[in-house]
Amino acid sequence: MTKEEIIEKARTILAEEFEIDVDTITPDASLKDTLGLDSLDLVDVVVLAQQNFGVTLTGPDFVDVKTFSDFYELLEKKINA
Repeated sequence: MTKEEIIEKARTILAEEFEIDVDTITPDASLKDTLGLDSLDLVDVVVLAQQNFGVTLTGPDFVDVKTFSDFYELLEKKINA
């Protein structure tokens, strides 16, 4: 899966799940602020990643994830591991 495919799929899934306009999901936007994430919502993100990308994410994986770009890089790293 290419990085572009990961980005497109992730944007679509997150926009649908969190009921926001896909255009608000930009690479430099804050993941937590844009999606309105609290700690329970973060669990939803982990489950979505598992279901749609077949990767397992844990709390420590999110330490350096601030923007959507960071999240895409994390997914790409996990998928290609």
